[in-house]
Amino acid sequence: MINRYIKAIAGIFIIISVLLGIYINPNWLWFTLFVGANLLQSSFTKWCLMEDILRKLGIKDNGESCCG
Repeated sequence: MINRYIKAIAGIFIIISVLLGIYINPNWLWFTLFVGANLLQSSFTKWCLMEDILRKLGIKDNGESCCG
C-alpha cells in the first residue's frame, strides 16, 4: 500500500513541477530534479523520507515497501 502511495505522490510532484517549470518559471524544474534524486538515493540506501511520513500519517505497510 505504501509503495503505491509513494509512486503516486512522486508522479504527481513530477507532473506538477514540470508544468510549473514550463508555464510559470523554469526554476520549478529544480524540484523535479529533487524528486528524482530522492527516488535514486532511496534505491541505494533503502531509506525513503516519504515512506516515514506516510507511516506517521497512519498508512498501513502491508510488507510491500519501495525501499526495502
